[in-house]
Formats: sequence, structure tokens, C-alpha cells
Amino acid sequence: MDGRLLLLLHVLALLLLAVVVAAGGGAVVGRDSAVLQLRELQWGSSGQVRYSQSKHFEKKMTGEHKKAAAAARTRTRSTTVLELKHHSLTAIPDHPAAQETYLRRLLAADEARANSLQLRNKAAFTQSGKKATAAAAAAAAGAEVPLTSGIRFQTLNYVTTIALGGGGSSRAGAGNLTVIVDTGSDLTWVQCKPCSVCYAQRDPLFDPSGSASYAAVPCNASACEASLKAATGVPGSCATVGGGGGGGKSERCYYSLAYGDGSFSRGVLATDTVALGGASVDGFVFGCGLSNRGLFGGTAGLMGLGRTELSLVSQTAPRFGGVFSYCLPAATSGDAAGSLSLGGDTSSYRNATPVSYTRMIADPAQPPFYFMNVTGASVGGAAVAAAGLGAANVLLDSGTVITRLAPSVYRAVRAEFARQFGAERYPAAPPFSLLDACYNLTGHDEVKVPLLTLRLEGGADMTVDAAGMLFMARKDGSQVCLAMASLSFEDQTPIIGNYQQKNKRVVYDTVGSRLGFADEDCSYA
Repeated sequence: MDGRLLLLLHVLALLLLAVVVAAGGGAVVGRDSAVLQLRELQWGSSGQVRYSQSKHFEKKMTGEHKKAAAAARTRTRSTTVLELKHHSLTAIPDHPAAQETYLRRLLAADEARANSLQLRNKAAFTQSGKKATAAAAAAAAGAEVPLTSGIRFQTLNYVTTIALGGGGSSRAGAGNLTVIVDTGSDLTWVQCKPCSVCYAQRDPLFDPSGSASYAAVPCNASACEASLKAATGVPGSCATVGGGGGGGKSERCYYSLAYGDGSFSRGVLATDTVALGGASVDGFVFGCGLSNRGLFGGTAGLMGLGRTELSLVSQTAPRFGGVFSYCLPAATSGDAAGSLSLGGDTSSYRNATPVSYTRMIADPAQPPFYFMNVTGASVGGAAVAAAGLGAANVLLDSGTVITRLAPSVYRAVRAEFARQFGAERYPAAPPFSLLDACYNLTGHDEVKVPLLTLRLEGGADMTVDAAGMLFMARKDGSQVCLAMASLSFEDQTPIIGNYQQKNKRVVYDTVGSRLGFADEDCSYA
């Protein structure tokens, strides 16, 4: 009997180890640390990176996921699944100096994005105490929507593909459009013909004349007034067009989006049919941009997944129930794809741990954004103490890359990370851009990384994946940095960026007012 019991306990221990390995993504050393293969951090890697101890789990779950995704596509009334990829339209340079310049631009853009999201208190001032630019002040007053300061050609935002137009016209109005996925934005917009000022994009411009289902929103529509003001900070303006050559006159509603970094999109507020994966939505309100400029890279525009009436989430709530989720892949190769799931059907997930939920908080001063409360934190299982822990209104944002923590919290996290990571005797390296805790890992193929866990209100937690803990500044591993940064002031808004959301199933339930997190391998290619 004792021998059978010992055998049973041994089998259970092995099963538990397999589950933990699958959940953590790496060669797991407990729940609080993981052995990370440094090649996973290399930018533009052409191959899929797999942790050595999770290959069996990966193969097994890939088959299950494909079956679930196929089944989900047949249930388009309840949910639909779209592919997510990194926004990287050109190859990352291989030359060390060129790559360093590339990454510095990436982090500079992300710093602009993060700064534009600081709308209150000391965010209106620079570190020298002087007032910020008029654009930033306008954003603080709610006249601007701080969306895309970090979105430029060379960045680590994520994109998906939609199809817009068609409507049975004999001309080909519908076409695939690559758009940036942004939870900090509401109005979805794309560049349109005839474009007076347009930046270069990879996809053909959307042509409204080729879609029989396209229609301009009239000036007296609620979408042109209250809804547009809530989504952009500025109500629509009206103009009369037509009337020549025997044609009738008509009034159109025009939108105008101006961002704190000088980027803008202006054009006609319109409706058309949009295809999202296996589903299509009629009468979708979007911006048909006729004048656009800024840091949008080669994409066709932007998908707004915020919280006001004109966001894609709100407009499709009758169809998808106001629930969406995504899984952001860690790998940066063009073949690595995650998923954006619209709807509450969980069959398309392949999460390795249960989804744990925390309360979703709304801030009337910043209506598009998703906030939550962080009640504590630990690094490598060791609790950290800081005055800034327990802060309310921590922003969860897919458009910011690097997580920003309150200065007291960042110092505590950095110190504990250095204590544990330094115990492995990795020499210090110079800071890189906004990242100031860097190490020389030359000659190491893998490293043991202590993981940051955020304790959330209600008992949920979010443990950062090993691939989200370190940022490789130099390809040879001589400068690898803790992938987090400090805010300038204690009372600014902390931001959980997409770099720390990798390999997570992140669920946004706007009806249930909750945010969910689970571990998931997000490379579906």
C-alpha cells in the first residue's frame, strides 16, 4: 500500500511540474522565476522560440487551439478571432550600430506615448517645473485624445487585419487593411481616397466610391455630436458638399483628431460594413481619413478598442457582448502571430492557467482608458514594499510598450531584481535610453530571471512572462536591461505596457466591469 501511495504521489508531482512549466513559458524554477533563453529576446528572429521543457505542451495545445479557433469561426454571432502580429514593416537592422539606433527610436517613441497619457497633476509640467507644451495642456483639459505618441514605423505595437467596404458593389471596395490595435483609442479610422495629405502605407488606400454600403454620417446624427466628442474630445463639424452638375447637396460630418506629438487624422465620419475575421458588422461608424500625418508607420490606420460609444467594442456589443481579449506573442518574427478575440466565448483561448479577474475602473476624466488597482508586488517571490503600492487607477494599455511604475515602486522592484539577478554574478552594463538597470550577459545562452508579480484588487494577480522581464539592447547580449522604467513623479499614472503583457490572455469585460489575466503561449504560427 505504501509503495502504491508513493508511486501515486510521484505521478502527481510530475503532472504538477508539467502544468507549471506550461504556465510559465520557460524552464520554470518555481512560479516566481524562469530560465530564459536569450535568443528569444533577439529582435527580428526568423524562427519560433520555444522553451525546451514545454515542447510537448506546445504541440498538444497547438492542435487543440486550431480546432477551437475553427469552431469559433463558425459561431460568428457570439465570437470571432483575428490574428495579431507585431507592427514591424521593415526588417530590424543586423548591424549593431544600426540596431541600437533603431531601438533608441523605439524607446523614444514609447516615452512620448507614455508622457502623453499623463493627464493630471504634475503631468502638465516638465521636470524643470516649467509648463509643458500647449498640446499637452490641451490634452490635460480633455481637448485631445492621447493615443499614438508611441506608434511609429519602428515600434513594438501590434496590428491586425480588417476588411472594409464592399456592400455588393460591382467595383472592388472591400480590401484588407492593416490597423494598429489600441485600447487607449476609441475612433477607428483608415486613410481614404481622395487623400489630400496621406503618409505612405503598405495596403491600398480605402476607396469609398467602390463600396455600395458606404455612407457619410449626417450632421444631425448623435454620432457627429456627443459620441464623437466623447471619443475624440472634439465634436464633429459640418460642411455642405455637392450641388454641381445637377447633383444634390448634402451635409457631411467631419472629424478631427489631433495628438500631442503633432500627429493627426482628419476626414469624413462615415459608416460601412467591416469584416472582422469570420464576422461582418454593418453600419460600422469609422473615420475616413482624408488628411493624415504622423507616427503611424505603414499601417492603414488604427482600431479603437476603448470604452466610449464609437469604439469598436461598444459598437459591436450587441454582437459580441462587450467582451474582447488578446494574446500578444513574445517573438518578433513575421511568422509569430497572437490573437484578438471579440466575444466572451473562451473556446478560442488556450490558456495554461485559469483566468483571474480584477475590477475594471472607469475614470470620467479619461473615458477611453482601462484602469485597475494594484495592491502589492513581488519579485522572484519576495514581496516589495513601496509608498506607491496600493495606488488606484493603474492603466492597462496595448499601445504603450514599456511598463512605467511610480518612482518608489520602480526603485523597490529594481533593487530586489538586482539583488536576485545580481546573485548570478552578471556584471552591470551602462543604461540604455530610459532603461537604467542593465547587465552584460555576453557568453550566456540562458539566464535565470526573477519574475515580477502584481497583486491586483480582489485577489487576482499577473505574473510577467520571462520574455517580458528583459530588453535586449545589444544583439551580442552585452547590454540587456530590466524592461521597466520609472515615472517622473509619484502621483503620475502607472502604465502596464504591452511588453509586460506578452504570453498572457488579457480579457476586457466591459459589461461585467472586470479585467482578466491568464498565462498563455501566444505564438500561434
